[in-house]
Amino acid sequence: MEFKGHQKSSFIDYPDKICTVFFTGGCNFRCPYCHNSNLVYNEGEYIAEEFALEYLDKRANFLDAVCISGGEPTLHKGLYDFIKKAKDKGYLVKLDTNGTNPKVLKRLIDDNLVDYIAMDIKAPLPKYYEVVNTNVDINSILESISLIKSSCTDYEFRTTVCKELLTYEDIIEIGEYLKGSNRYYIQNFKDGDTILGGQKKFSSYDLDTLKKIEERLKGYFQIFKIRN
Repeated sequence: MEFKGHQKSSFIDYPDKICTVFFTGGCNFRCPYCHNSNLVYNEGEYIAEEFALEYLDKRANFLDAVCISGGEPTLHKGLYDFIKKAKDKGYLVKLDTNGTNPKVLKRLIDDNLVDYIAMDIKAPLPKYYEVVNTNVDINSILESISLIKSSCTDYEFRTTVCKELLTYEDIIEIGEYLKGSNRYYIQNFKDGDTILGGQKKFSSYDLDTLKKIEERLKGYFQIFKIRN
């Protein structure tokens, strides 16, 4: 297993835990608002698995968890073995995913190797292609959502929103579909110089609209928050 990036510590990626974040390279989506364009195109030098494991050994007394993000981690054949090694060292494991590989998720869940899953919901199901800019098997997305919701693994669903790609009605439609889930977070788009589709091409939602969305959806979930 090789990685393309590493954040030594984070207090926000895993709820109520101190974690380190390893980023995988490559993604099967091309979401234009993505702020990790270097990871999507798998650019730059690799970080060897040996380094990652050594880091986990050194920081065992400080860190609670390992977060594996991307890119799309489930594209990598070495994911299962790396997670098992991290679990064997006593770490909690959080996995970020777009849900396109439910078989990988099922194996990890069945073998109790993930403690928290964060799945990105990109758009209302009929509109997925317009946002991810590639062919997508919607049945795989549906299977992953069902698998995650029915498991005993802690989880969240989340959606990044920008005006150019998702309307107010789109966001409400996603919330309606996910109704009854444990956690749902809406992440307001933030511009930057690493945006896949280019800087100053997309815009975030205003606070008034976000408040309307919150009022409409907050009763649908155990936890609902807007990350602005």
